[in-house]
Amino acid sequence: MSLTPDLLLHGYSIGVFPMAEHRNDTEVFWVDPKKRGIFPLDGFHSSRSLRKAMRKVDWTCRINGDFAAVVEACADRVETWINDDIFEMYAQLHSLGHAHSFELWDDDVLIGGVYGVTLGRAFFGESMFSKRTDASKIALVCLIDHLKRTGFELFDTQFQTEHLQSLGAIEISRAAYHDLLDLALLGSASRFDGAEPPQIQDVLQRITQTS
Repeated sequence: MSLTPDLLLHGYSIGVFPMAEHRNDTEVFWVDPKKRGIFPLDGFHSSRSLRKAMRKVDWTCRINGDFAAVVEACADRVETWINDDIFEMYAQLHSLGHAHSFELWDDDVLIGGVYGVTLGRAFFGESMFSKRTDASKIALVCLIDHLKRTGFELFDTQFQTEHLQSLGAIEISRAAYHDLLDLALLGSASRFDGAEPPQIQDVLQRITQTS
């Protein structure tokens, strides 16, 4: 199958996403899980231990500071579904304003982040990485805060994992997911390009007030 940016966006719009078996695999297949992982944006709650970790760090958030480096870091593991074709297609989606990275930096060192695709009021989380303890968790908390404040309605995590569940992700049926997706695609949310990224201590203050 030959991937194109338009084909990728169409796939997301109907609830499927691409994967490869491994980094050197030349084949890509579409996935439509029976059970779908999402973060309920209105019902997100952070743990006390994570809030404690956020108070101690002096890191900064950036949006699209180095998209390619985030995808490379996500693929830099023993098992990955990101092959060369997928990497290239997300780079093209990024140039078109439909793929974005949400990053954590320690001065000029990229230490964690997540990337995904935006369409309408939906954010489709693709992958994340961490080079410091709690970096990926804090990046996710800051991303969720950003999505809530900029008009997004759906944060798709694709699959439910123990790590995501610990942060408040839930699992819903395929039918329920498609209902949420249809609603999220009806409107539009603020684009990531040019957006002011939230600062960790500001996010901490907001989530502390609602926890």
